[in-house]
Amino acid sequence: MGSSARQPTSSTASSPVAPPVSLAFLGATETVTGSKYLLTVGERRVLVDCGQFQGEKALRLRNWAAFPVVPATITDVLLTHAHLDHCGYLPALVKAGFAGRIHCTPHTLELATIVLRDAGHLQERDAEDAAAGGWSKHSPPRPLYDTQDVEATLPLLSAVDFDTDLALGDGIVARWTRAGHILGSASIRVQTPGGSVLFSGDVGRVDHPVLRAREVPPGADYVVVESTYGDREHPQPRNLPHERLADAIRRTEQRGGSVLIPAFAVDRTEVVLQALGEMMRHERIPRLPVYVNSPMATAALDVYRAAATELRADVDPRSAFDVGDLREVRTADESRALTQGRHGPAIIISSSGMATGGRVLHHLERMLPDPRNAVVLTGYQAVGTRGRQLAEGATRLKIHGQYVGVRAEVVMDDEFSVHADASDLVSWVGDLRPRPRLVFCTHGERSSAEALAARLEKELRVDAVAPRLDEVVTIDAGRLDTALPTVLPAPATAPNLTVAIDGRTYAAAHLEADLRRVAGAGDDLVLTGTITLRLTPRG
Repeated sequence: MGSSARQPTSSTASSPVAPPVSLAFLGATETVTGSKYLLTVGERRVLVDCGQFQGEKALRLRNWAAFPVVPATITDVLLTHAHLDHCGYLPALVKAGFAGRIHCTPHTLELATIVLRDAGHLQERDAEDAAAGGWSKHSPPRPLYDTQDVEATLPLLSAVDFDTDLALGDGIVARWTRAGHILGSASIRVQTPGGSVLFSGDVGRVDHPVLRAREVPPGADYVVVESTYGDREHPQPRNLPHERLADAIRRTEQRGGSVLIPAFAVDRTEVVLQALGEMMRHERIPRLPVYVNSPMATAALDVYRAAATELRADVDPRSAFDVGDLREVRTADESRALTQGRHGPAIIISSSGMATGGRVLHHLERMLPDPRNAVVLTGYQAVGTRGRQLAEGATRLKIHGQYVGVRAEVVMDDEFSVHADASDLVSWVGDLRPRPRLVFCTHGERSSAEALAARLEKELRVDAVAPRLDEVVTIDAGRLDTALPTVLPAPATAPNLTVAIDGRTYAAAHLEADLRRVAGAGDDLVLTGTITLRLTPRG
């Protein structure tokens, strides 16, 4: 390890001894957010996904902690897709010193650019609002990163086509396969000299309503598979699709209210618009004005409209998202005017989908106290989010430092999810060739990950585990060994140590260990590797 990333070396004749390979689970483990998997191959470090933690405060605080390894020592980041919980930490990583390449599919590059610019703007605005409103414990409140950090990140993004091998040097090769979750989403298989790992990313349903179907990636020695719905099946419509949403719209319009749909800006907004258009054409709901109040969502909608080759054959991008009276709210002034509620019954789509931030919070403040209105949740709501609180029947919601009473009707439409359910995930793993030696179930709450692991073992007879956050395993094509942690859990706390060098006193600020077990006699434990100690001047 050192102060800067080790540059990839050109491919040479294979060494008789493969370098040690380890995999660290730095996020999306025992939770659905903060996806980060650190693959260490000898001296190389490759990060798969770089997501932001959301939801419970203990998780969100990890966004602010020192990254478990020095970011400058990471040579590459591989992105599965452009959702914030998979790419939203990138500007913070760059701010902390990462300067390598960020590889992703072309549409992920387009969408990640939109997502990150929006996130940087929201980080700055939230800090400003907190300072003005006085609800932050910090003085002054500061953003995790700002728009300058985002602009420094974007030139590092590099497009890679589907089904193309990308040689990263040192015998490391990555390949992206369509995952069918959102536009550009992929599973990534990484081949190393010591073994291969397949990262599922977020696996889409077999029948995504807008996108081309997911494809089966090449198998690998080890598989990291998401388990968001690992313990449940998606409900099948008893009658017409999305009847809960349709019924809520009809009843809300009759009582003179409006319907608010918190929706993820990328993909969920497009799928909701498609469903609303079909309902209107079949006269299942009244033809109300539909507002899309999210700059990120409107920009993403433009990308989807231009992505004809990645959409289903029966989806026409020119009309798929047509709801008649569609009003795209792009400016802050337009958003403020809409939030004031000086309009008749309407349908408002706004992000974020779990109500963790964004313009939807202003709509919730305005609409929740009015029993004429309805809020329709359209997907998974992570623990600790406002969306989860609403789904569980909260009577008050804390927004911008104030408690807001919940008197509006709250409805859950479970049919919109584009995550594979438990049976879909089992089928996805079952289709892999060759079969994996071990499956790691991640990106799910603990109970969901463990349920999927148990089902994989029972139905497919493959070994499967649900790893712990910060756990590290050794990857070897010939064996599997649970390794000692290669890093201290973030934030890494250095020992109480001072050092005098050339007459100046330094204090230990950050300790990082990269240690692996080797042979030991009896009960003795012998480790080999390196320890890096960062010092800061004292006094």
